This record gives sequence, structure tokens and C-alpha cells, in this order.
Amino acid sequence: MIPERYAPMTYALFRIVFGFLFFCFGLQKMFGWLGGQAAPLMSLQGAAGVVETVCGFLIMVGLLTRLAAFLASGEMAVAFWYIHVIVIGLGAQGPGLPMGLLPHMNMGVDAALFCFAFLYIATRGAGIWSVDGAMGRK
Repeated sequence: MIPERYAPMTYALFRIVFGFLFFCFGLQKMFGWLGGQAAPLMSLQGAAGVVETVCGFLIMVGLLTRLAAFLASGEMAVAFWYIHVIVIGLGAQGPGLPMGLLPHMNMGVDAALFCFAFLYIATRGAGIWSVDGAMGRK
């Protein structure tokens, strides 16, 4: 059991790590780095890359954290329901209903986890070790 006195540091690490991982997904889509393939900027994947890169960086450093996390959570909700459930889960090659709704079957585990992690961050704010905290924002 982790003592309560470590909660602010644990939460800060949670925010930083999730922001960093989201930032890395954005870099894959935007620039083809880290084993990804660059998507055209004016495509759905390109727009997702912009959101993931910008919001991931903002969440990681703790700047405009609530707004960035709320946008990132929304993007991941759309990614899960539109891409993973409708296109992959219920598409021609997908498992169909009800299996297409399960994140493990429609390859949407990352989207589901990011969605709820960022929703939590949006409700809690930046916390310690953040630009928002250094500027005195709640």
C-alpha cells in the first residue's frame, strides 16, 4: 500500500507518463517517427496526430492541462467508437456484435485507456511538477 503522502507525486508521474505516451503516438502520425508512418495533415489520421502531439505535450508538461486532457479524452472516445468499434469491430473483417464492442477484439485497448485516463486528468488538473502549478493555476 502506497502511503497517502505520496499521492501528489504518484499522480504527477501518472500525468507525465500518459502525456508522454500520447505525445509519442502523435509523433508517429505527424512525422513517421518511432516506427510510425506519417499521415497526410488534412486527413482524419493527420488531425488525430495534431491533437495527440499538442495535447500530449501539454499534458506531459502540465500546461492548460484540463483543456488539453478534455480534448484528448474526446479524441480517444471518437477513436474508440468510430475507428475501433464501427470500422474495425463491425467492418467486413471484424468480429461483429457483440465481440466488436470489446477493446481486446477491436484493437481499441489503447484508446479506451487513454480516454479514461485523460478524463480523470481533466477533472483533477495538473497537480505538482507542472507549468500550471508553477503559475499558480488550479
